Amino acid sequence: MSFADLGISESVVSALAARGVTEPFPVQQMVIDDALDGHDLLVQSPTGSGKTLAFGIPTVDVIEPGEGIAALVLAPTRELASQIVDELDSICRARELSIAAVYGGVGFGPQSSAARRADIVVATPGRLEDLIARGVVSLDRVEVLILDEADRMLDMGFKPAVDRIVRQTPDDRQTLFFSATLEGATGELAAAYTHDPRRHTQEPAVDAEADIEHSFVHFDSPAEKLDHLVLRLRDADRGRTLVFVRTKRGADRLVKRLRKRSLESVAMHGDKSQSQRERALARFERGEVDTLIATDVAARGIDVVGVTHVINFDAPGDQDAYVHRIGRTGRAGSRGTGISFVLADQAAEMGQIARDLGLHREFEQGRDGTTAAARSANAGERNHPAKPAAGAGAGKRRRRRRRKPQRKAGVSA
Repeated sequence: MSFADLGISESVVSALAARGVTEPFPVQQMVIDDALDGHDLLVQSPTGSGKTLAFGIPTVDVIEPGEGIAALVLAPTRELASQIVDELDSICRARELSIAAVYGGVGFGPQSSAARRADIVVATPGRLEDLIARGVVSLDRVEVLILDEADRMLDMGFKPAVDRIVRQTPDDRQTLFFSATLEGATGELAAAYTHDPRRHTQEPAVDAEADIEHSFVHFDSPAEKLDHLVLRLRDADRGRTLVFVRTKRGADRLVKRLRKRSLESVAMHGDKSQSQRERALARFERGEVDTLIATDVAARGIDVVGVTHVINFDAPGDQDAYVHRIGRTGRAGSRGTGISFVLADQAAEMGQIARDLGLHREFEQGRDGTTAAARSANAGERNHPAKPAAGAGAGKRRRRRRRKPQRKAGVSA
């Protein structure tokens, strides 16, 4: 299947081909047709799946150049906002559309000028509200609203700002909601922002090419986990190491506990400010600190070269979280190590995750000699290379139809 087969305009297809993009990824095949037909969408898709073009291509193809913002993309971080603009710039130019990034940490002047002229704005919630308050932009012409990594925006505390922004967009807009999960609070948010949505789910792919050793270490008590982590972090053979915990408070607490053991680390989680997260990540990337303690908010946002170890100090909540976490290592042909600490009351859940990912043997090998595993850095972990790596919206709706001249002759709707 080609992009033309999906009904994408010739100008956009040509712009994609010039970049060597000729065949749609699975998530793009799933959602583009529904998006072109004007449906609201709920899309559960992992990072790296091609979701930016999945929402970007149909959006670029249905809006027209004009005065005011026709499409708004909300993103949790300045890094993601910049990445989205870079990814969509060429197809926007193919349709004579202007796209601008709006995020904090830089001066207002250039962003204000760009946002005033833009047909598509990609924004972090805080800076967008600043520009709205200054009268720089208005959202009353928004036809398409896209929330990218919506679960991450919730983790970072942006829900109040996002609620205020969504209320300023027209009720009959089209909403495309992308998230790594559509459960819990994220699912409630999705329901509030959309009307009669089509739902699409792409399971996270297990990277069969990644060279990662997976192991599971079983413990009798939480106290044993810290001792074993210290042993791991004192291993002279390791490089940059990501340690995942479940809570923000747990991340800060673990940094302090490691410092008492003369091990330096930094924490990264949703309660940290943007500048604090950037400083922590910069220190980690430069090698000033070789251990980063993170919550799952970092699993989709960190792409650091040279991560040799990922340690699940706290067990991941589900299979998606495991894949996202462990996927931070074993990249670009490098060998990686993924280690998961398992308490007795987590064994059933973790065992199921391991079986679903084809890691049953590694999990059972870790179970052999539970007590010994808690006392030695090598016990209970006979690793073997494993292939796996990792409110608004009610009321009458306005549904656009795709422009007929753009469709490839002979292709059915």
